[in-house]
Amino acid sequence: MGMTMTQKILAAHAGLETVTAGQLIEADLDLVLGNDITSPVAIHEMEKMKADGVFHRDKIALVLDHFVPNKDIKSAQHCKCVREFACKHEITNYFDVGEMGIEHALLPEKGLTVAGDVIIGADSHTCTYGALGAFSTGVGSTDMAAGMATGKAWFKVPSAIRFHLTGKPAKWVSGKDVILHIIGMIGVDGALYKSMEFTGDGIRYLTMDDRFTIANMAIEAGGKNGIFPVDDVAKAYMQEHSKRAYTVYEADDDAEYEETYTIDLSALKPTVAFPHLPENTKTIDQVGDIEIDQVVIGSCTNGRLEDLKIAASVLQGKKVKKGVRVIVIPATQQIYLDAMEAGYIRTFIEAGAIVSTPTCGPCLGGYMGILAENERCVSTTNRNFVGRMGHVDSEIYLASPAVAAASAVTGRISSPDEI
Repeated sequence: MGMTMTQKILAAHAGLETVTAGQLIEADLDLVLGNDITSPVAIHEMEKMKADGVFHRDKIALVLDHFVPNKDIKSAQHCKCVREFACKHEITNYFDVGEMGIEHALLPEKGLTVAGDVIIGADSHTCTYGALGAFSTGVGSTDMAAGMATGKAWFKVPSAIRFHLTGKPAKWVSGKDVILHIIGMIGVDGALYKSMEFTGDGIRYLTMDDRFTIANMAIEAGGKNGIFPVDDVAKAYMQEHSKRAYTVYEADDDAEYEETYTIDLSALKPTVAFPHLPENTKTIDQVGDIEIDQVVIGSCTNGRLEDLKIAASVLQGKKVKKGVRVIVIPATQQIYLDAMEAGYIRTFIEAGAIVSTPTCGPCLGGYMGILAENERCVSTTNRNFVGRMGHVDSEIYLASPAVAAASAVTGRISSPDEI
């Protein structure tokens, strides 16, 4: 029996000719990632292990992005811990205020993630890098500690589900709508500990930003990872951003998939996930009249330049509805600069939105957009659990940048075609 893309990557990094679903392996790591919330725990675990330094200072990335700039004393202490560790071990890829960005947008931009890599990160959305044909997955801080110390990690080789994408998406349908449709179809545990492998001629119509969004939310379906084939679009992105060599793995013709779903992208509509799970989806024509208090456009899911371009195109020449708060967060400093030069930042400000420095803040209810009791937010983030963005009686509606921007103008969940 042949192997999937994921299985081939894991076999190569385990020094094995073949692996099968369910097999336990120890694999070499190309990158270990942590942020300001998870890294301090890993650092303290390394101290307990009495580890003699890190396995490779170039293959660890520490990104301060969740509560940065620091919101309180506790977050400042966490960042101090990471900062001192990075200095002590001369970590090459350490990103602090002024250089940092939201980790899962920053690392591909910096060329630290490429096809064929095995990447672990103490953040569940580390699966983002599968957009480039890497095996990347979230782990706990203890596994991060072991990875930083040894350069290795244990995995149970996942079985796979294939999502065969065909057709060309309509104007306002983006990668966010694709993945929300999939999660709505299979549920938040529909791919539990499985590799979500995307194939089909419809992929050519998906930009890299679309693919990053889709891979990012694989975890919201329970997936171990999401992964795309390495086509010319992915190769062009890596050639632009990275100096590292990459390896292209392709699934065997007789690779085994537990299930195969065929999705016609041309049939999809803008999609919204209602509270309190990403699987609770409705298409925009099924939404009804839902008034909102806040809009957040950003995060590791939808804070990239293309996301801001789409949002700005909807907001151009319009005003945010009175009483609605709109927070726009470019995912990295470079994206911020590019958006500024393109005129998107002016568009946001003139429309009545605010623009923040890169941060994960509102996505996890950290800061920069906490919701009060009974408030509703349309957000381009990835989770809408109870209390995720603040009060347990607030509500989060997940949507694309286009729908979020349109909703900011109307004050209710809306399609861009309505404004």
